[in-house]
Amino acid sequence: MKKLEIVIRDEKLEDFKKILYDYRDNDIMISHIRAHGNQKEYKTIYRGTEYNVNLLPKIKVEIVVPSDVADVIIEKVLKEISTDNYDDGKIFIYNVEDVVRIRTGERVKDAL
Repeated sequence: MKKLEIVIRDEKLEDFKKILYDYRDNDIMISHIRAHGNQKEYKTIYRGTEYNVNLLPKIKVEIVVPSDVADVIIEKVLKEISTDNYDDGKIFIYNVEDVVRIRTGERVKDAL
């Protein structure tokens, strides 16, 4: 099993959920984050004061899927989510040794 942490632009969340709909039937965790990377900062004025903004809003999606499904999801994300800009996001991939459902004690695939 693999855990995928996928950081994407806010506006790409619905496109990402469409990708997942075809390939999995388990839970998804979504966090609103702020990220700083290669993108340039910009200036904005709020209540008469000028600010440099270098943290952009992002969405972090975490899912745990079988290894073969993870590869398919990664390829689809690379094709359909990319806008060829600096702030498109990243995919972090982790191996998952075990999963336990707290309510029933089920393990591995039954816990997903």
